[in-house]
Amino acid sequence: MVQPHPENHLVARIGWLRAAVLGANDGIISTASLMLGVAAVSSTGEVVVAGLAALVAGAMSMAAGEYVSVSSQADTENADLDRERRELAENPKFEEKELAQIYVGRGVEPQLALQVARQLMAKDALGAHARDELGISEAVAANPVQAAFASAASFASGAAPPLATAAIAPRELQAALICGVSLALLAVLGAIGARAGGASMLKPALRVAFWGALAMAVTAGVGALVGRAI
Repeated sequence: MVQPHPENHLVARIGWLRAAVLGANDGIISTASLMLGVAAVSSTGEVVVAGLAALVAGAMSMAAGEYVSVSSQADTENADLDRERRELAENPKFEEKELAQIYVGRGVEPQLALQVARQLMAKDALGAHARDELGISEAVAANPVQAAFASAASFASGAAPPLATAAIAPRELQAALICGVSLALLAVLGAIGARAGGASMLKPALRVAFWGALAMAVTAGVGALVGRAI
C-alpha cells in the first residue's frame, strides 16, 4: 500500500512571495537608479540623502499601494462570498447541481459528481463553492496587511545595500560600485524568488538583472543630461 505522506505545496507561498520579490526588486532598482542619476552631477552626501529619501518614500509607497490593491481584491472576494452565501440559503438544490456540473466538466461521471457535491456541501457548502466555483481558497486569499508589510520590508531591504554602498564607496568609484552591487543583488534576488517558487533559477536571474541594468542606465543618462543642462 502507498503510505500517506505530508506534502508542502508551493502555491501557499504565492501571496507573500509575490509582494516580497516585487518590493525587493523595486527597492534595488529605484534606489540605485535614483542615486546613479544624482551621482552624475552631485557630491557623495547628496547621493546618500537622495538614496535615503528614496528608501523611505518607496517603502511607504509600496506598502500603501499594495494595501489598497489587495484590499480591493479582498472586497471583491468578500462580495462574491456574500452572494454565494445568499444563493445557498435561497436555493441549495440548485447550488448542489451547479457544483456537481463543475465536477462533470472536469471529467467526473454525473452520478458520482452529484454524490461528491452533496457530501462536500453537507460538510462545508460555502467552502466547497468558494473553492470550486469561485476559485477562492485560504492559500491564495487576499491578505492586505500581510502584503503591505511584506512590500514595505522587502523594499527597504532591497534599497539598503545600494544605499550603504553609496555611503562608503570612494567618490570616483561610487557609481560603478552602486551599479555592480545592485546588479549582483538583482540576479541573486531573481534566483531566490525562482527557487522559492519551485522554478529554475537561471532565466529569472538574468531577466531581473537585464531590466535592472536598463533602468539604471536610463536613469543615470537622464540625470547626467539634466544636470548638464541646469
